[in-house]
Amino acid sequence: MPRRIGGSVATLLLSGRGVGRAKARDPSPTEMSAEPWASPQDQAAAEHGARTSPSPPSQDQEQHPDKLCLDSFWNEVETIRLGGGLADLDATRRDSRQSEEGEQEEQWLADAGLSNLIGEGGEDADNAVLLSTLTRTQAEAVQRRVDSYTMSLRKRNKPAPRHVRDIFATPIHQGLPESQHSGELAQNSMTSVSKTPLSAPKEEFFFTDVAYCDQAAIFLKQAKLTQNSIQRRREDATLPRVVCPKCRLGITRIQDLSHADMKKVRQLALIDMTALCDLIGLEVKRHKTAKRKMPESPLFGVPLATLLENDQKVKAAATTPLLLQELLTFLEKKGVDSEGILRVPGSLSRIKLLQQNLEANFYTGHIKWEEVSPNDAAALLKKFIRELPAPLLTAEYLNTFSAVRDVTELKQKLHMLNLLILLLPEPNRNTLKALLEFLSKVVSREKRNRMNLWAVATIMAPNLFLHKAVPSTLTEGAEKGQVEKAADVMRLLIRYQDLLWTIPNFVMNQVRKLNENSNRRYQFYDRRFKNFLRKIHTDSKEKPDKNTSEPRRTVKIHIGDQVSGSMDFQIHSDSLASDLLTQFYQQFILSPETGKTQRRRNGSMSYSECALYEVGGNIGEHRLDPETHLLDLYNSNSGGEWVLKMKATASRGL
Repeated sequence: MPRRIGGSVATLLLSGRGVGRAKARDPSPTEMSAEPWASPQDQAAAEHGARTSPSPPSQDQEQHPDKLCLDSFWNEVETIRLGGGLADLDATRRDSRQSEEGEQEEQWLADAGLSNLIGEGGEDADNAVLLSTLTRTQAEAVQRRVDSYTMSLRKRNKPAPRHVRDIFATPIHQGLPESQHSGELAQNSMTSVSKTPLSAPKEEFFFTDVAYCDQAAIFLKQAKLTQNSIQRRREDATLPRVVCPKCRLGITRIQDLSHADMKKVRQLALIDMTALCDLIGLEVKRHKTAKRKMPESPLFGVPLATLLENDQKVKAAATTPLLLQELLTFLEKKGVDSEGILRVPGSLSRIKLLQQNLEANFYTGHIKWEEVSPNDAAALLKKFIRELPAPLLTAEYLNTFSAVRDVTELKQKLHMLNLLILLLPEPNRNTLKALLEFLSKVVSREKRNRMNLWAVATIMAPNLFLHKAVPSTLTEGAEKGQVEKAADVMRLLIRYQDLLWTIPNFVMNQVRKLNENSNRRYQFYDRRFKNFLRKIHTDSKEKPDKNTSEPRRTVKIHIGDQVSGSMDFQIHSDSLASDLLTQFYQQFILSPETGKTQRRRNGSMSYSECALYEVGGNIGEHRLDPETHLLDLYNSNSGGEWVLKMKATASRGL
């Protein structure tokens, strides 16, 4: 049998130790620091003091797409079909097949970093380290995949891997006292959130200290999802402002972490997303895409990774395809104010000539953009996305992105999308973000171009959710319902993209715990594992309060050839990362010849070209939010170093 989690390792997982949970706080209406994630119009209002107050709905917040949007959707689908972007389902299924029975679970465990649970050998400590960070709900999802894999082996009459008892001689659960502390912590924190008064009903409170799957479990347990609330959400398709409480360790964005830590983020995000899907009854199947012949074109139909590799020979710092950058730059200058941009088709003959011109002369720079029509460029942009050999949202997760349209609750939709964004390969994620930023700019110029959020979403949805490599039911069934569901996911991606490109607090906490446990990984593999677990559980009870004194830290400075050395910084209870940057700026940079300084709203100065990083300890490398409370960071990772670097030269890999 595979290594049964339920009898031994799962006792650690499912007892709710909360190793992977962030400590929740009870935000009060007066003390809560919040970050609103909203449209450009809402963000502009926030800059004038409306950080947690709702903005009146704009025209791009219409409840449903109008007939023009619906017609545009099906016109776009027909364009894709005529261009060969929609193969018949039988041919598509031959190229992109669902995995055989058992392969889904095997691949899932491999992607989650738990392939040794079903292997014949390997480093068992790796499994214990990762499993020790999971919550009860996440662990149950892992157990279901192991059980499903076991059943598939029995059906195929294959020998099952050795049992977990062969790994650990002594049952672990005997050394673990029963406790429901972490479960109560999560439920209390969620209850406090639900009781927090909001300034208006058009706001949603987005809480990330507790795992998304655990939040779903709590909502289901408390019977929050009544039939009336479901019906009300379906009828009201307007998008509220989403208010997110600020963690004292600041907001962590995807680009703030090292590659090594992002790998762990993806493993944890996959586990949490799967557990969330299990709870809300969302069944998703991953697909494999068959290898395709390399195209003759150097720009269109080329895999993103290959295209980026070629582009980086021209521009080493490129993170998105240079062709995409050129098209978006041109459209931002000439196209965002053009009426019907993205919807109005260009000339087929001109689009073909433009594509040929780009393929022949793009890298030499001999492109006369002033002669290009914005509608032709917009059509070529959509064609570039469609002709990628694999979907921009990846063959593995395209159906999961599409399935988000069947989720009822807005928060759970955003939870799903947030985790899916974390799962995308870096080239896909960067390319998607560049595209969404452009689409947001199109929506912001609605009064000029007559393209509101619904219009942009219905036009772009087929280009992202339909691909010849993956079967889709998007174009089947009732037309209006399918269009609205697909466009709804697209507009969530556009509207809340900044929120979706952040790493939830609970994932950051699990990454830190995973790094801590990895540093003492041999202890997870020792025969005295039971005693070790009992000891750390006892130690956690007797652990003294966090340091509330005001220590000093020595900050390393690496600012190219200009400034290097170190700087002492006195940490106060209210010290922020921006305060440390200000001290550095005043001590090393500011001089009478420097000129004007850049001031923040609170009056302090910031050096915009520099950033503060924490390096080592329980993190690889982490660029800090200027609003990070340094005493909390010191208590969270006392073993890490603080380093000042130039943002442009800071390395994401260690």
